[in-house]
Amino acid sequence: MALAGLLALDPAPRSEPPRSTLVGVRYREGAVHGFLELRTAQDSLIAQGDLLQIPKDSTVEIRLVLRFLDQSLLEETTTFTQHQTFRLKTYHLVEQGPAFAADLDATLAATGHFQVETRSHKDAEVKRYQGTLELPADVANGLPVTLAKNLRAGDTATVHLVAFTPKPRLIGLRIAYAGAEKVAVGSHRETVARFTLSPRLGAVTGFLAKLLGKLPPDSHVWIVTDVVPAFVRFEGPMFTGPVWRLSLATPRWPRPPVTAAP
Repeated sequence: MALAGLLALDPAPRSEPPRSTLVGVRYREGAVHGFLELRTAQDSLIAQGDLLQIPKDSTVEIRLVLRFLDQSLLEETTTFTQHQTFRLKTYHLVEQGPAFAADLDATLAATGHFQVETRSHKDAEVKRYQGTLELPADVANGLPVTLAKNLRAGDTATVHLVAFTPKPRLIGLRIAYAGAEKVAVGSHRETVARFTLSPRLGAVTGFLAKLLGKLPPDSHVWIVTDVVPAFVRFEGPMFTGPVWRLSLATPRWPRPPVTAAP
């Protein structure tokens, strides 16, 4: 999911490469087409969209598209490999419209090469950034939900994200099992595991963020764990903004027209 904008505070670059923690593949990802809806913390519908997962010869592509009621657009495309461990190959994030502080188009490769373009909504000023970051093998943009699906009860993993703020910065992300809950699916009750996603900013940056009141909140992911893991819900900031709730949606058929009795 689009978690690459977790920071409202621009963290300082790291002086040494971070340690790498790779998540092992327990369940290989396949073809998926899910329907999604995005709501505010107050349960107001603000966007609808699709989650497409497309296996290819040696990679898998995840495409998340959210179309907002105010005509904004969020589109996130992630390609990765799943040979024993999950490894990011490419990442592309597009944010457009009034739902976001500015329009953003960012690309990232596993080599560390990045390109970022932003456009201000106030004065249409365009800023561009490009270069190369030193990335660990566990960089996981677009993959936190996939990684959570492959963790066991009690597991914790710490990976890394590139946060576009808009300049790209490397941060840590701790994915920790936070307990089991029951949800109803019709008359059937299903067990779901909740995982907490906690940004790791580093000691100095974290202290400054807390001091300035800009410490990003934790996010949460709920995964059905019975036989085959499945995504149920995400709740947290999807960019430098408010807490939103992303969940599965059910297609609705139009009601048949009512005909008068003879």
